[in-house]
Amino acid sequence: MKATAERIEKNTVLLEIEVETEKVDQAMNQAYRKIVKQVNIPGFRKGKAPRSLVERYVGKETLFGEAAEIIVPEAYMQALKETQTEPIDQPKIDIVQGEPGKPLIFKATVEVKPEVTLGEYKGLEVKRPATDVSDEDVQAELERLQNRHAKLVTIEEGEVQKDDVAIIDFTGYVDGEAFEGGNAENYSLTIGSGAFIPGFEDQLIGVKVGEEKDVNVTFPQEYHAENLAGKPATFKVTVKEIKRKELAPLDDEFAKDVSEFDTLEELKSDIRNKLKEAAETRAKSAVENGVVEAVAANASVEIPEIMVDQKVDEMLNNVGHRLAQQGINLDQYFKYTNTSIDDMRQRMRPDAEKTVKNELVLDAIARAENIQASEEEINEEIQKIATYVKQDAEIVRKTLELQGELGHISQDIARRKVISFLVENANIVEDTTRA
Repeated sequence: MKATAERIEKNTVLLEIEVETEKVDQAMNQAYRKIVKQVNIPGFRKGKAPRSLVERYVGKETLFGEAAEIIVPEAYMQALKETQTEPIDQPKIDIVQGEPGKPLIFKATVEVKPEVTLGEYKGLEVKRPATDVSDEDVQAELERLQNRHAKLVTIEEGEVQKDDVAIIDFTGYVDGEAFEGGNAENYSLTIGSGAFIPGFEDQLIGVKVGEEKDVNVTFPQEYHAENLAGKPATFKVTVKEIKRKELAPLDDEFAKDVSEFDTLEELKSDIRNKLKEAAETRAKSAVENGVVEAVAANASVEIPEIMVDQKVDEMLNNVGHRLAQQGINLDQYFKYTNTSIDDMRQRMRPDAEKTVKNELVLDAIARAENIQASEEEINEEIQKIATYVKQDAEIVRKTLELQGELGHISQDIARRKVISFLVENANIVEDTTRA
């Protein structure tokens, strides 16, 4: 096979591909074996008619068209590899020469990744966030743990306070009329949780058990129920019960109850270590993100709209998968949030464009520095996937090859290596300020 590539526009490449006669003949035989099973020719059982008769019956053009469908995709993929062409869209295929007994010649016009003009990408200054853990940090985490394991006790006398759980009955009215879905009995509401309309919970502070309170609020303009959005409402609320957190003292017994440790000091030490690990992870991520943003800012590239559209599609699919894990589909989400898929695509677009630029710049640095994924690294990644899906690694590899995903795995590995390279060559400055 012969293949040449010519850039005919800024981001468009014309491939001219010639497939030798021998492979054309092989594809013609494959086409014959497929078509002969589909046609009924008088005097022959289905699948038994000779090729010459099948050709006369269906026409050589039909047979050759079937052969071309066999040849072209494989030849096109091989040509991309040989010419190191990176397409971003489906090609437009034009057959230049196509007849039995001669080489198949076709042209493929395809939009490709844009050229990146790299700026400075070594020695850039990047801040690394502070990772020290203070006694106050440990104490705050202890108190969160204390609150998480607090017991709710019923308050016989007293008033509703912030963080209390108020058991309430309520009925909502708009324009003096009760509205559908605006009432409940024995509803548990944590004061300060923000679960209800802004202002609702605050107005219950100070109300006693058994008291009724008129709570006046205004529904947000973006409220999911259009008939209520932006309208003032009054809720008649009765506080039936107040439950308050009872915190256990921070001592050795508390440590034994909430952890595998016997003493409070051991628990504090474990908390400090975990906070330190989390801070180190955040700092590492911040440095990596910072260096990528810095090199991307120094580079210039014109991003084709189709690449941004594709990235938005990818992001949208990821959101759909996450929602599905919660038992919600996108249509339900859009209905609940009173938005649309177009709204979401528009919101995603700036992040998509930024991500595409970052990826293009990382790929350009990989080429400039000859950074690639080794076969060993690819095998390790496949083994991780195989372990996760509980399948044999060789089966996973074959599946990935069929899906055309091996290239993506190799690309992801190379990008991670580029980021490590950039960090190693960056001027990392410790940021002593605490967030």
